[in-house]
Amino acid sequence: MKKLLLGDEAIAQGAIDAGLTGVYAYPGTPSTEITEFIQLSPLARQRGIHSRWCTNEKTAMEAALGVSFMGKRALVCMKHVGLNVCADPFVNSGMTGVNGGVVVLVADDPSMHSSQDEQDSRFYGKFAMIPTFEPSSQQEAYNMMDVAFDFSEQQRLPVLMRVTTRMAHSRAVVEVKDEARPENELNYNAVAKDWVLLPANARRKNDLVTAQQAVLEEEAEKSDYNCFVNGADKSLGIIASGIAFNYVQECFPEGCPYPVLKISQYPLPKKQVRRMLNECERVLIVEEGQPFIEDIVRGVAEMPNVLGRLTGELPRTGELNPDVVKKALGMYEGEVFAPCEDVAPRPPALCMGCGHRDMYTALNEVLKEYENPRVFGDIGCYTLGFLPPYKAIHSCVDMGASITMAKGAADAGQWPSVAVIGDSTFTHSGMTGLLDAINENADITVIISDNLTTGMTGGQDSAGTNKFEAICRGLGLSDEHLHVVVPLPKNMPEITEIMRQEINYHGTSVIIPRRECIQTLQRHLKQKKAQEKK
Repeated sequence: MKKLLLGDEAIAQGAIDAGLTGVYAYPGTPSTEITEFIQLSPLARQRGIHSRWCTNEKTAMEAALGVSFMGKRALVCMKHVGLNVCADPFVNSGMTGVNGGVVVLVADDPSMHSSQDEQDSRFYGKFAMIPTFEPSSQQEAYNMMDVAFDFSEQQRLPVLMRVTTRMAHSRAVVEVKDEARPENELNYNAVAKDWVLLPANARRKNDLVTAQQAVLEEEAEKSDYNCFVNGADKSLGIIASGIAFNYVQECFPEGCPYPVLKISQYPLPKKQVRRMLNECERVLIVEEGQPFIEDIVRGVAEMPNVLGRLTGELPRTGELNPDVVKKALGMYEGEVFAPCEDVAPRPPALCMGCGHRDMYTALNEVLKEYENPRVFGDIGCYTLGFLPPYKAIHSCVDMGASITMAKGAADAGQWPSVAVIGDSTFTHSGMTGLLDAINENADITVIISDNLTTGMTGGQDSAGTNKFEAICRGLGLSDEHLHVVVPLPKNMPEITEIMRQEINYHGTSVIIPRRECIQTLQRHLKQKKAQEKK
């Protein structure tokens, strides 16, 4: 079947036909039409594909990760400056990886037709060590969606797809499938130790993802979207990426006499680049945006006298120290800065008397009653609930992600879906996620574990102290499903009953266990005694 489609519409149709469960986006030109097309698609409506707008790009990315956590496919859409807003979950998603496929569609705006800058999103893909696709035509944009989702699941990484304004807003005839692929089934293959980015887990994942870059580069070398088209005249070679490849073709209606290397999948295929450099007297690099490929190509030329992390003289991950530098300089005489083997490792733990302990005790007790519950955690002391004896949370990606991931998981069909977030993290970046959840009455239970301070960083003031009930009401939450409890062993019957009641309520609810941080309390008591002595 053939359709006349904008580039944005081809992307949207490609995502639907690839078995999409949900699109998560904040409007931003030139990406807006992707979500709008899905919102109006009869097939998307029939299938119940999620397509409501999110509060911002960060909540969109986190909700998509929640869908992915449950094994289903999600598309995230934004313009280039929106990628700045969701940089925290985007970069960390390279560490967590994915379960169901995730494609992050970013529309860059060269010449700033409706933007503040000419930011080039390909740098984010390289920075986050995430594979990047860049279609050169509307047909390729449509075809790439299916390939990108498959590639995401094969490599267990999100995929960044970058388009530019002309690709997004120009039309072409596109051959589309007669039948869309069914959605992925819900699954529980996501492993908590991959999704909870405590330092020990994150260091392990960082090594794995860094080592995976060689595999991604080899995939780019053999990709159908990267191709070397030979030419008779070797006085010039042309490397062209994305829609710029079309511009090169338009310059030579009778066929280009020069060799052309088309780039639409990154990391850059360095073997093909070296072939171009070796065979041609000069090389012209044609790319939309900043000199991304050009910078890399200038470093691809064989330079055996340049050593460092890429050549193995210095380690690819981790901190440097004098021992490491001595090895690189050929001066190694034995480790001086090695850790002492006589000191037994002591894993971190929640303080004795901490209110988070009683909250997790109650939550674990209640969740025993449900099949396959999932608890999405957040950044703070309470992240230690991942460790024994509680083993209570299944993810911790970035500040504020608990609520939006719980919402995304619920969108994918997960129940019960619970979010655990701290008081300062909630005001830092959890409020927008709760607004998304309340707007859709998402079937989630949110626990704001309030210890009346910013505990993990030393007890600084928390911006929302004594305001959380008012904030939740202001966001639209009803009093009927807003509860404050005191996390103490003597209150366990009350707390567990409220948790059970709100989990069984199929909508958005908030429970606030409130008790002052034991460390802050001790400090306040000392200060009070000191004042009394004066």
